[in-house]
Amino acid sequence: MTLLPGITRFLRLDRKTARQISAHLRYFTEISSVEVPVKMPHSGSKRLRVLVDMDGVLADFEGGFLKKYRAKYPDEPFINLEDRRGFWVSTQYGQIRNDLCAKAISIWESKNFFIELDPLPGGVEAVKEMSKMKDTDVFICTSPIKHYSYCPFEKYAWVEKHLGYEFLEHTILTRDKTVVSGDILIDDKPDILGAEPSPTWEHVLFTACHNKHLQPGPAQRRLLSWDDDWRGLLESKRQ
Repeated sequence: MTLLPGITRFLRLDRKTARQISAHLRYFTEISSVEVPVKMPHSGSKRLRVLVDMDGVLADFEGGFLKKYRAKYPDEPFINLEDRRGFWVSTQYGQIRNDLCAKAISIWESKNFFIELDPLPGGVEAVKEMSKMKDTDVFICTSPIKHYSYCPFEKYAWVEKHLGYEFLEHTILTRDKTVVSGDILIDDKPDILGAEPSPTWEHVLFTACHNKHLQPGPAQRRLLSWDDDWRGLLESKRQ
């Protein structure tokens, strides 16, 4: 349908001018009907940095300790895992008898203690899966003991043995985890204090034999084990 007769009559234009106007109108009518893709706001998830503790979360510190303690001191009293209370093993042993505190410490200060710790069920697999998730950076964040003859080396060796050489680039050894930036810290220690009073991460308490009896704070979340919904936990931080 042509617009020319109507334009000519309404505007009282000569036919040449009216034809030019009609052509321009037809052009703009055609381009306005073309469907142009609209870029929707990016709905992708927020990038996440996950910090995962090693001892008591990935590596079976408590089981490894008890096994080596009983082998080295077969005639000394010991504490079954179900009776463990408090983060510091040596403190609870010292409550039985003063000299047992030093004997307990001697176990994890000895050569091959950390490298020979068994992985906790599902932990290594979970971290490997996390590291392959889109927009997710995973770091092992672990505190070496002050008696450093073997511990730092063996922690790196444990990571390489169970997670692979490439994960050494994602391993942080620090005595103060509060100064490390992240969105989540999965750690079995109930109270994590340091130089930074307000760390960037949310501390998710990983359940261990020594903390399972504790009631988490009103704002603190727990991960009962690696069979628990850690994927949902990560997704909740992307909101």
